Amino acid sequence: MLFAKRIALVTGAGSGIGKASALALAREGATVILMGRTASELEATAREIAARGGGTARPMIADISDEEAMATAFAVLADEFGHLDCVFANAGINGTWAPLDELRYADWQKTMSVNLGGTFLTLHHAIPLMKARGGVILITSSINGNRTFTTAGATAYATTKAGQVALAQMAALELAQYRIRVNVICPGAIESEIEDNTKRVDVEAAEVPAEYPEGDVPLTHGAPGEAEDVAELVVFLASDRAKHITGTPIYVDGAQSLLV
Repeated sequence: MLFAKRIALVTGAGSGIGKASALALAREGATVILMGRTASELEATAREIAARGGGTARPMIADISDEEAMATAFAVLADEFGHLDCVFANAGINGTWAPLDELRYADWQKTMSVNLGGTFLTLHHAIPLMKARGGVILITSSINGNRTFTTAGATAYATTKAGQVALAQMAALELAQYRIRVNVICPGAIESEIEDNTKRVDVEAAEVPAEYPEGDVPLTHGAPGEAEDVAELVVFLASDRAKHITGTPIYVDGAQSLLV
C-alpha cells in the first residue's frame, strides 16, 4: 500500500471528486480525515471506506470558509494525529454565474470566500503540521480561468480558479525548503454534484459564441470524465512516484480545454 501509516486530509470529501479521492487514498492504506459541512455525506464516505478495507476514515465537520471553525477543526486534528502527510484542498463551489454588471458583490464575495479563502485557510492551518516531516499539498482548480475563458457568466468562479494556481505556485517555492510539494489539478467536465450549487442569472447576456469541433470533450466524444479519473491522479501526485513534481498545474479534461 502506497500510503500505509500516512495521514491524509480531504476537504469536500462527502461527494464527487473529494469522495472518490478519499476512497482511493484509503484503498492505498491512508488514514483519511474527511472534512466537509454535511455530516451524513461524510459518514456515508466513512462507511464505504470501512466496507472496502485498507485505510481508515475520520469524519470532521467544518466549513472551509469559516475561520473560527477551521481553527477549531485543525486544533482537534493536531491533537488526534499530530501531523499530516497529504492535504487535498478540494472543496469549492461554482457560486453565482451572471454578467458582471448583474453579479452582486455579495455573490462575488461568497465565491471568493469559499474557493480562495477556504483554500488559504486549509493551507494556513495544515502547513504547521507538515513542516517537520514534509508532505504533499494538492489543490482542485479548473480549466476555467486557466485555459478556458468562454464559460458565460463564470467570472467570479474563473477568477478564484486562476488564483488557486497562483497560490499553489507561490506555495511550491516557499515550502520546498520543508520538502512539501504543492501541485494543482485542473479538471474539465467531471460528473459530480457541484452543479447543484450553481446559480445562473441571465448568463446568455454574457455569452460569447465559440465554435468548437464536434463534441465537447474530444477524448470521450463529448462525455464528461469521472471523479475517479481525478482520484487516480491524486493518488499518483500524493505518492513518492511524483517526488520531483511541484508547482505544476495538471489538466484532467480529455483535451476539452484545447478546443480554442
